[in-house]
Amino acid sequence: MRRLVPPGAVRMPWADAVPWADSGPLADAGGRAAAGSAAPAGSFGIVGLGRMAQALLLPLIADGVIEPASVRAAVASEASARQLAASLDLAVSTDASQAWRCAAVLLAVKPQQLQAVASFAASLGQLGPAGSSPPLGAGSGAAGPLAAGQPLVGGLPLAAGGERRPLLISVLAGVRLERLQGLFPGWCCVRAVPNTPCLVRQGLTGLAWGADLDPQRRDWVRLLFARVGEVVELPESQLDAFLALTSSGPAFVALVVEALADGAVAAGLPRLQAQHLAHRTLAGTAALLHEGDLHPGQLKDMVSSPAGTTIAGLRELERAGVRSALIEAVLAAAARSRELG
Repeated sequence: MRRLVPPGAVRMPWADAVPWADSGPLADAGGRAAAGSAAPAGSFGIVGLGRMAQALLLPLIADGVIEPASVRAAVASEASARQLAASLDLAVSTDASQAWRCAAVLLAVKPQQLQAVASFAASLGQLGPAGSSPPLGAGSGAAGPLAAGQPLVGGLPLAAGGERRPLLISVLAGVRLERLQGLFPGWCCVRAVPNTPCLVRQGLTGLAWGADLDPQRRDWVRLLFARVGEVVELPESQLDAFLALTSSGPAFVALVVEALADGAVAAGLPRLQAQHLAHRTLAGTAALLHEGDLHPGQLKDMVSSPAGTTIAGLRELERAGVRSALIEAVLAAAARSRELG
């Protein structure tokens, strides 16, 4: 396992069908380049501009790493396209043609939409513009496309031998690299598993690499996700467990925090105060575990004095099977991730 520690929004519903597969070219909602025309050199495509895609994109824009004008995003409804184009000042369309003609594409739709999205992409023919690269780092004065094997400075480098294959970064839960490569032949594929705390740059992202992905492109992808948290490289066989813990885990933790706040209300605290205190208890406990490099059992024992309040509460949690329920929740999430693939 390789770990990279970083230097340092509104989710749109997707329809069961993919509207752009049957529709003609549409002008993007921001009045920019007409959809269906060739994507400009150095553009970055996003298919599915929901909460997670925004969490990954917006820090790159805020840090000046990628220019808003270089983004070509696609969503399912015209209302969503208009709202996102206005609020984010991006080229957002219901026609995904331009997004699929970019040198790199972030695929962030629901797994259930994958087949329809892939069919539409295949209908466009040869994808990815020759000789272009997304401008990660372009603001630092990098000039022009990179030569094969050149260190990553201003964009996505050429593959070995000078060939530039488009790059597909999938954040679809459970969808295997083998399936992605089969649906998108000719693309360099990466499977990424980011989690919701990426929204506040406290995220975790698991990465698994497709075949023939050169070191320069791996560096480019690491940079993308390191902007929103910690990056962990894993064998793909471990990504389902990673997803269950880090992507589903925030919901499990939130349920526990909510229950703790409910308990405090039952014990006599006002609701808003109970919620605030529960949140701060979670944040402080996480910081203590992390900064003190403590095993959770050590912290539990530190707090549990003989015949005290904490051990009395822990006894009730064990009696209710909370520990086992959390274990089973992680196993169930991992199993569901494998089913989606």
